[in-house]
Amino acid sequence: MSEQRSMKRRQFLKNTLALAGGVATLGPQQLLAADRKEPAHLALLSDTHISADPDNRYRGFYPYQNLQEITGQLASDLPDSVVVTGDLARLKGHSGDYKNLRKLIPPLAEKRPIHLATGNHDNRDNFLSTFAEAGGRDWLVGGKRIITVKTGQVMLILLDSLLFVDLPWGRLGHAQRRWLKTYLNASDDIPTILFVHHPIKGRDPLLDGNSLMKLVRPMAKVKAIVHGHTHRYYYGEMDGIHLVGLPATGYNTRDSEPVGWVETHLTKKEGLFTLHAVDGNTRGNNETQRLRWRT
Repeated sequence: MSEQRSMKRRQFLKNTLALAGGVATLGPQQLLAADRKEPAHLALLSDTHISADPDNRYRGFYPYQNLQEITGQLASDLPDSVVVTGDLARLKGHSGDYKNLRKLIPPLAEKRPIHLATGNHDNRDNFLSTFAEAGGRDWLVGGKRIITVKTGQVMLILLDSLLFVDLPWGRLGHAQRRWLKTYLNASDDIPTILFVHHPIKGRDPLLDGNSLMKLVRPMAKVKAIVHGHTHRYYYGEMDGIHLVGLPATGYNTRDSEPVGWVETHLTKKEGLFTLHAVDGNTRGNNETQRLRWRT
């Protein structure tokens, strides 16, 4: 990195940190793989849909028990960190939903960082009040929460697409997109993975998804965009940028879809993504997808 770019980056970080607020990360602040050369080992979850009632059932699935099983799996083979891309709560983001979520994650959060993003079924105020004392690298931009994490050889950026509670649409907004452009321009060329609740395309996409793609398309450091929301597990590509749709951990909305989580190992050149299906369509359980990064 040039001295001029390094100075610009330090000044940008200094100015933006003055706006920091809220919470995002539970558990240890130092990632296990932060300064290592080996692949970053992450667990990717989405759409947990935890209710205030632990016995809540939908489409024959029990979200609380699903997440309980998944946290047990993670505890037996600890990743470097865990990312959850929103829809933490069942429908409207009630305080009781987050209190139940909080009951499930302490054994894991005591050992590894857990990065929580919000989706359209989350209530930001209730979420923040429940996890008020947690720490982490948070940025507050235009009322939106952003999380940046360097782990191993990659950078993770969790964006905030929550627009309305219990309505399907999502938007980043001009301020958050401007922040992202400035941050990416100020940072080095470390491979970067973006996480956001809403998809770029398809059903109920990010309302400003085209603007996001226009922003990141010329930035070769952005290698992939990972999202939830659709309860659909898939891999796609747009302009050389990989699109990864995570399965829901709470329940599927189509019988053909798995319920579970994705384990990934990320390097400077590629990502390995392995499905762990705990319910639903388990046919692809333990299958691995290799994604080569664009250059």
